Order: sequence, then C-alpha cells, then structure tokens
Amino acid sequence: MYLKCLEIQGFKSFAERVTIEFEKGITVIVGPNGCGKSNITDAVQWVLGEQSARSLRGYRMDDVIFSGTSRRRPHGMAEVTLTFDNRGQVLPLPFEEVSITRRVYRSGEGEYFINKQLCRLRDIQELFAQCGISRAAFSITSQGKIDEFTMVRPQERRTFLEEIAGVSSYRQRKANTLKRLQETEDSLARLEDL
Repeated sequence: MYLKCLEIQGFKSFAERVTIEFEKGITVIVGPNGCGKSNITDAVQWVLGEQSARSLRGYRMDDVIFSGTSRRRPHGMAEVTLTFDNRGQVLPLPFEEVSITRRVYRSGEGEYFINKQLCRLRDIQELFAQCGISRAAFSITSQGKIDEFTMVRPQERRTFLEEIAGVSSYRQRKANTLKRLQETEDSLARLEDL
C-alpha cells in the first residue's frame, strides 16, 4: 500500500483543484517560501482527522477554507482527498484504491467519506488503526525544527526523537492506565473499608 494521490480544492492557498500524483519511491516537493509547501502537509494532517486548528496554523477550523484575494472570491468549502493504492489489501476493504475525503463548510459543518460514501471520523480512524496508519502515526518535521534539533542538548534531542518515533503516545497511554489502576485500587480499598 502506498499514497497514490492527493487532491486539494479550496484548502488554504489552493483555490483551484490541484492533484498531486505520487509514484512509488520518494517524492519531494520543492519550492520557494510562500508557495504552499506547508499547506500540503497541513492538508494531509487535516484529511486524516486533525481536530486542532492551531496544529494547522489557524485559529478556527474554517481558517482552512480559501479566504479569497483581491481578484478571487472566498470559497464556501474546503475538500481534501487522499487516495491509497490498496492492491495488497492492507486496508480491509475490497477495493484496489481507497480514497479518504474530508470536507468542511463555512457554516462549520464537516463531512468524511470513504470511497465517496459518507462516514464518520471514527470509521476512518478505525480503518487506518487496523494497519497502523493514523494522524499520530507519522511526524511532520518543519525546516526550522531540523536546525533546532542539531543545536539542542542530548536530553532535548532524545525527547524530540521520542516524539517523532511515537513513544510519547505510549507513555501517555501508560500514564492513563496507571491512573486507572490507582483509581481501581482506591475503590477496592474503600470497598474493604465498607
């Protein structure tokens, strides 16, 4: 399975529909400052279910919708579609291609689709959780972070690498589990007292 195509329309600086085809191997997106490279990574995060507008460099979720220019009117919605090659049946769906789409309107309403069929965010998360793909399963490292990484102390570098590797999510799960265990032990002690 690999990412085959990314379609963006009305998302941030992409007023017109843009289709980016990805071939097997390494794909690099290069361009000058301000051309929209970061908006592509934001689009990928967003379609996989990012709920924080701040993570997408905005204040409200409707900030991802093309806001217009002096020559163009603002759009009423934004839509991003990721298409995966599923010939290996990594995703448990009987399709050779699986498309995930997210759409948001200026009114605040949002929709999710799997192969053009309306679904819930939870359905998408569960689909990808079965094969280890999620919004949290990959890390996007900005250009400034690489400079920062080379200049920090070893302990800070370790924290950074653990964040990229996804260790922090396991630590959070462990902390939550330990907290629940402690609450259960407290409840058992109270039950014994009674």
